[in-house]
Amino acid sequence: MSTKAGTPKKSLMLFSGRAHPELAEEVSKHLNVSITPQSAYDFANGEIFVRFEESVRGCDAFVMQSATAPINQWIMEQLLMVDALKRASAKRITVIMPFYPYARQDKKHKGREPISARLIADLFKVAGADRIMTVDLHTAQIQGFFDGPVDHLFAQNLLARYIKDNYPAENITVVSPDAGRTKLAEKWADDLGGVPIAFIHKTRDPLRPNEVVANRVVGEVEGRLCVVIDDMVDTGGTIAKAIHQLLGEGAAGVVMAATHGVLSGPARERLSGCGAREVVFTNTLPIPDEKRFPGMTVLSIAPLLARAIQQVFEDGSVTSLFDGDA
Repeated sequence: MSTKAGTPKKSLMLFSGRAHPELAEEVSKHLNVSITPQSAYDFANGEIFVRFEESVRGCDAFVMQSATAPINQWIMEQLLMVDALKRASAKRITVIMPFYPYARQDKKHKGREPISARLIADLFKVAGADRIMTVDLHTAQIQGFFDGPVDHLFAQNLLARYIKDNYPAENITVVSPDAGRTKLAEKWADDLGGVPIAFIHKTRDPLRPNEVVANRVVGEVEGRLCVVIDDMVDTGGTIAKAIHQLLGEGAAGVVMAATHGVLSGPARERLSGCGAREVVFTNTLPIPDEKRFPGMTVLSIAPLLARAIQQVFEDGSVTSLFDGDA
């Protein structure tokens, strides 16, 4: 019996859902590839249809979708895209979720609650995903929910570089909005040259989501520029109260830096009127003009995503993008 040798080849194909096409376009330019054309539309009853208009057989598929509102629609669309790729014989499917949906529900706070972050991982695994790529998970242990490689990218380098370039480091205090983010604050402090840290001791009523009672500031903030850091801002209540409290404790000014600008409901009004000198986000989620205001800066995460995609495609090291700290 004779065998026929084939020519091994790899092809990178980028796919984008409809939630945040601007980010996917940016990533495609950095990668110097085009987004694979597809038909995607909603039926009258809300069901979603997806079909790719080119052959995807044997490709290394990267499927981007940002879980913005309406979040469940965009999760379902990405699941259908993954399923379509699996059934069309894509060789490897990497799901890119710049913002991991349902990440706040990563454990049971009380009985009879779901662990929704685990369910999201299970859904994508069953749909056919081989790998997940995401940015700044709400809690790092979510990586363990997916049975496969998870590339957990950090936006901290991008945000910290912006702060260093625009504010004098010698008068900065990094502030965590709660005790749970102090380790992140320590990393920020190191990035900014060993500046001091502080945190806000607060209580939250588990029966009233998105509502926070701030108690007191722990750390030296008087006369200093406070950089309040967080992974995400939803309604803005936590951050706005933290900024008010820091200014009340004598801070010379406050800058807020966060990766994911969810910005639901009253977030724009709260952030624009909280007294912060500047509010900085990345574009992991779309931030339309109606949610923006003077003093808001949005940095692009596209170069980082593109570099990570290239490393995965070439079987390189994603960890190398973060000086080994990933």
